[in-house]
Amino acid sequence: MRVSVISAERSVFDGEAESVVAPAYDGLVGILPRHAPFMTLLGEGIVRIRKSGTGEVTTRLEVKGGFLQVASNVVRIVARSARPADA
Repeated sequence: MRVSVISAERSVFDGEAESVVAPAYDGLVGILPRHAPFMTLLGEGIVRIRKSGTGEVTTRLEVKGGFLQVASNVVRIVARSARPADA
């Protein structure tokens, strides 16, 4: 599935992924390929994006606020603030 993460300042991530785990306002949400259409408000926390075809490589981004949308096998995260998370 295609995943894009955009903050107010810039595009933070754009690529293919096997899974996404994100902090919704009321708990974690997990997204896999071919997920049903879905939209939620984001809270604060770490978005984990497991990249396609790379095994265990995961991108971690710290987000604050915004929303997550899933439609047509595309995950869009528009965050008030998004930056690479400390390891």
